[in-house]
Amino acid sequence: MAVPHVFIFPLPLQGTVNCMLKLAELLCLHQEIHITFINTEYIHQRLMNYTDVLVRFEKYPNFKFVTVPDGLPEDNPRNGDQIGKIIEGVEKVSSPLFREMVMMTTTNYCTPTCLIVDGIFSFAVDIAKEAKIPLLYFDTISPCSLWTYLAVPKLIEDGEIPFKGNDLDALVNGVAGMEGVMRRRDLPSFCRTPDLDIPIIKLVIKQGKHIVQAQGLIFNTFEDLEGPILSQFRALCPNIYAIGPLHTQMKANLSSQYLPNTPTSNSIWKEDMSCIDWLNKQPNKSVLFVSIGSLATMSKAQFLEFWYGLVNSKTRFLWVQRPGSIIGLEDDNNNVPMELVKSTKERGCIISWAPQEKVLAHPSIGGFLTHSGWNSTLESIVEGVPMICWPYFVDQQVNSRYVGEVWKLGIDMKDVCDRATIERMVIQVMDVEKIEFLEKAKHMSDLAIASVGEGGSSYQDLDRLIEDIRLMRI
Repeated sequence: MAVPHVFIFPLPLQGTVNCMLKLAELLCLHQEIHITFINTEYIHQRLMNYTDVLVRFEKYPNFKFVTVPDGLPEDNPRNGDQIGKIIEGVEKVSSPLFREMVMMTTTNYCTPTCLIVDGIFSFAVDIAKEAKIPLLYFDTISPCSLWTYLAVPKLIEDGEIPFKGNDLDALVNGVAGMEGVMRRRDLPSFCRTPDLDIPIIKLVIKQGKHIVQAQGLIFNTFEDLEGPILSQFRALCPNIYAIGPLHTQMKANLSSQYLPNTPTSNSIWKEDMSCIDWLNKQPNKSVLFVSIGSLATMSKAQFLEFWYGLVNSKTRFLWVQRPGSIIGLEDDNNNVPMELVKSTKERGCIISWAPQEKVLAHPSIGGFLTHSGWNSTLESIVEGVPMICWPYFVDQQVNSRYVGEVWKLGIDMKDVCDRATIERMVIQVMDVEKIEFLEKAKHMSDLAIASVGEGGSSYQDLDRLIEDIRLMRI
């Protein structure tokens, strides 16, 4: 009988790789399942530079890494502006190599019995059919965001996109289950294009057609958070595994096997641990954590508005300024007003990258000014940290609307970047409505943690996923 052997192939971005590595490790804990994890050379090198991932996975004899080129020149920054090129590179250069690996049938170990790939990789459907093995799409964005992607053909058909006129607050009616919630500005950022004949729109429409052809969909979410949207998905694809929050699931599983369950890093940036010493000296729930993630960028003008807003709020803050994230600042780093530098020394701490799970779990943290990436949103939910959302692109616009309007776990600050608004919203979350926000966040945190506990919805879905892979019954 063939050995259960899963090929996992993430989109080569920080958030996606982080998520899929956590899933890989959860599967590895069940030693009957073998895992081959496909990284691009660029991502793999950065993981080796900044994490202990190789040492960590050495303890699993049933796991191995394989690398493929991503088709991009070495000097490509691979940030948010390059996503189109990253996907194109994978399709042209990486996917033929992935197909070759899948079709190799030299030994039992080499033969995959299941593919788990990123939902954007439409090429996987044909490869899985050719190899006659099941395909599970793991979309690491939120189901509520993916649901809006799948609604794009209907929005086009109904004439809701491209937008007519400039009113971004007009309600959108063409997304089933989201009537009365979504405004134009809350749709994924690519919906703002006046021209539908662009690669990202074509890609999203193609993704929608392929995603329903998989034998199942994996989501990093939990029933109490996104139950209504998961019900919508079940009508399209009955086999749904909602197994999140994955990082909490990981800790729970390691604890149950009496293994160390401290947060592990899958970061492709070097983490500055000195910020933990700084946080240790701050009062309980007094610090606003500020980070726009691994892909987002801002202009120098926006950067200064942020800084003035933070300083004027008189709130303590820990601010991640990722190298390359502030456009136009590299050449002009010293030209920052002295008043900002002075105030930051008094109550701020600026670092280049943070151990985010550890930071959000720290008792000093009282709020999170975030780009609303899905991993960051879930990590904040689990730790009961209210959010101020400043989304950058694609799915983040949807997440920020749900945080502010549906889950009531923070404030949506999208499409705004002036110091007065930033100051006002920081004060609202960290002072004026602090107690109310913390109470709501604590309630959702309890539900998230319960979902991965024994008998919880995510616990059961992960158990079913493992059994389905182990018994090869997908």
